[in-house]
Amino acid sequence: MTCFVLYSFQSQKKMFKGLLSVFLALVAVTSIMAKSEKTAVKQEKRVPQTLSRGWGDQLIWAQTYEEALFWARSRNKPLMVIFHLDDCPHSQALKKAFAKDKEIQRLADEHFILLNLVYETTDKHLSPDGQYVPRILFVDPSMTVRADITGPYSNRKYAYEPSDMNLLRNNMERAKTFLKTEL
Repeated sequence: MTCFVLYSFQSQKKMFKGLLSVFLALVAVTSIMAKSEKTAVKQEKRVPQTLSRGWGDQLIWAQTYEEALFWARSRNKPLMVIFHLDDCPHSQALKKAFAKDKEIQRLADEHFILLNLVYETTDKHLSPDGQYVPRILFVDPSMTVRADITGPYSNRKYAYEPSDMNLLRNNMERAKTFLKTEL
């Protein structure tokens, strides 16, 4: 009988060690998973790359030219299309001035559908005087490109520089008045 009790005790001791090992393994796995979830949460807190690309993170930007045209037509707002390149110093300077100008940001937020592109579209109307960056064009809700709203440069009609923010504000005001009133 003592042998059986001793055997039973050793058997229970082995079972306890086995269960303890499984429990510790589960705790370790849970701990590792919790750390990876915390890391994922921390990574999500980083500012993600937005459609604004730095032109105004609080503004709502269309993802594609087609989507922007749809929004312009359905919301009866003019579309502002900004062509730029991330590695172009002129684009970077204009972006900084555009994002810093509170009146431009307000006008853009309240009165425009916004799209910034780092590639050319297939619509040749958006490059009436060539494909250069940076350039800003306006399209009214009837899908008419506002070729009459230009920047100050005769060789790059739709180009703006940081010193041209007053003209850009005035042109934004002009773009709010549509060429064709019937849609």
